[in-house]
Amino acid sequence: MVKLTPPMGWNSWNTFGENINEKLIMETADKMVEQGLLDCGYEYLVIDDCWSLRKRDEEGRLIADPEKFPHGMKAVADYVHSKGLKFGMYSCAGNLTCAGYPGSFEHEFIDADTFASWGVDFLKYDYCYHSNIIPGKYLYRRMGIALENCGRDILFSACSWGADQTHEWIKETGASMWRSTGDIFDSWESIKDLTKQQAKLHPYHSVGCFNDMDMLVVGMYGKGNVGLSGCNDVQYRTHYSIWALFGSPLMIGCDIRNMNEETKKILENKELIAINQDPLCRQPIRLDGIWSGDDVLIYSRQLSNGDLAIGFFNLKDESVVANLNLDEVGLPMSTGKTLQMKEVWTGEDLPSLNGTVRKALEPYGCAVYRCKVVDL
Repeated sequence: MVKLTPPMGWNSWNTFGENINEKLIMETADKMVEQGLLDCGYEYLVIDDCWSLRKRDEEGRLIADPEKFPHGMKAVADYVHSKGLKFGMYSCAGNLTCAGYPGSFEHEFIDADTFASWGVDFLKYDYCYHSNIIPGKYLYRRMGIALENCGRDILFSACSWGADQTHEWIKETGASMWRSTGDIFDSWESIKDLTKQQAKLHPYHSVGCFNDMDMLVVGMYGKGNVGLSGCNDVQYRTHYSIWALFGSPLMIGCDIRNMNEETKKILENKELIAINQDPLCRQPIRLDGIWSGDDVLIYSRQLSNGDLAIGFFNLKDESVVANLNLDEVGLPMSTGKTLQMKEVWTGEDLPSLNGTVRKALEPYGCAVYRCKVVDL
């Protein structure tokens, strides 16, 4: 499958872990539509690990846990599809999944056939308990070719955590998105760490094979399966802004049945979603800025209509002023051009003076601008 913009949706793992069942999935499908998330582009509803029995059937097929999913996966998929959503599931390249359920190692074709028969549209494919003597690129090639020959269009989400130099070979597997990091946790340190890991990986992000920074923790507030210290809304806003500007798939991880208004506002920011879903999907560029340092990040990204997206991100626990010379984005004063900059969260304009932009940022704060090139 070729996906032309970063996939968007919801995944069960961050909040629910093993505590999943068909009632939860159906309620979540309802809320994705009622809350307007589908209208914003969040179209995939994905069940993560812990959905199956611990043993395959006599024909070697995976079996949905009848206590969690008494009507079977086909019925769940049909319900999700009835809401206008796409249905996703989970497996693993090892003998076992990360939680110890049957993996797809040496069952790739039979599992791809099973998923197709259930109406699956998305497969997250993890990397636990895999063979130590078979390189990961071969394991992901196996499932990639199995999915492409299963008779159904299934998006392949490769979750090898960036291990074994994933970025060097992932495009050859048929994956539409690939995890470039270890797991995210609901803490500012985790968000900061995953952000900094991206610096060397931006060139490997492209249309049809998107660099996945892992699922969003916006709105978790320390609760759920990966909940640790939690974050405040300023930190969640910065987290979402980075993921969106960098072009990562946007997979919600909170319990959307109980979202507060601030969480909904963050997840439904149409300006940021438009930047994330820009059809050219150009890679972000790290700008040096002026006296920025390692914890004040400035990024730009060229958009398909000639606009630029520019993001200022303060990873510090103190206020800062970020400074940018517009020469860095290709607009020295000698061009007779400058930028008209509109902030996507507040709608405020940011003027430039003498070819320089200055922006004050609160602790953990951000400012993201959609910018038009205009005459001085």
